[in-house]
Amino acid sequence: MDRREFTASLLAGGCAGMCVDLTLFPLDTIKTRLQSQQGFYKAGGFRGVYAGVPSAAIGSFPNAAAFFVTYESTKSLFTGYSATNLAPITHMLAASLGEIVACLIRVPTEVVKQRTQANPSLNTYRVLLNTLQEEGFRGLYRGYGSTVLREIPFSLVQFPLWEYLKAVWWRRQGGRLDSWQAAVCGALAGGVAAFVTTPLDVAKTWIMLAEAGTSTASGNIPKVLYEVWRSRGIPGLFAGSIPRVTFISMGGFIFLGAYEKVRRTLL
Repeated sequence: MDRREFTASLLAGGCAGMCVDLTLFPLDTIKTRLQSQQGFYKAGGFRGVYAGVPSAAIGSFPNAAAFFVTYESTKSLFTGYSATNLAPITHMLAASLGEIVACLIRVPTEVVKQRTQANPSLNTYRVLLNTLQEEGFRGLYRGYGSTVLREIPFSLVQFPLWEYLKAVWWRRQGGRLDSWQAAVCGALAGGVAAFVTTPLDVAKTWIMLAEAGTSTASGNIPKVLYEVWRSRGIPGLFAGSIPRVTFISMGGFIFLGAYEKVRRTLL
């Protein structure tokens, strides 16, 4: 990847991430409150749906930029395999590495954002201070493992499916694909991936919102999933799936469409 491609991926990814996170933030708040252990209405219900938005705004650009720079860089390293049957594996590897890097930025902002969403009486700054005072810097990375373990399966479904749908549409149109068509492919791929990985998202939310020192806060994902299933059954494992699928489908349309548009413009 040359400097021009690097810059294009950086700016396109960052712009796309900000478009999605800020536009669809209320849906994300509703999803977090539906998944909260304290219940939807105790976590704030429909009040203050923009609680935590400063954290999302600060982390959105660098998070998305880090993902796409890693994603495109990894794909460029395996250019020779992109036109073969190994292309899906290349896309899976690139997406997985992208998520591991992006989560270094995403998790601290996600911790602060979700705790503010579930406690709308507190502001982002107060939640950040409380986290640092009670748990130290490590508290900002509570749930890093569960976030990575949510994002990697998500990306293993979304990005190969996105690339496949684009390739099929591209061939049927004789080698042409518009940005809005890439966006439609992104919406379909994102919706499928979102629903399949909802239980992992529920586990991540429980871990991030749990009180320090509790067994849930330790981050044992199988144990948390079992706890959710035992207390709330299958519906509990898929709590918030409707706003999550809606958020990510609409987000996939905006995110991947905007990414393709900005990147093509810069290149």
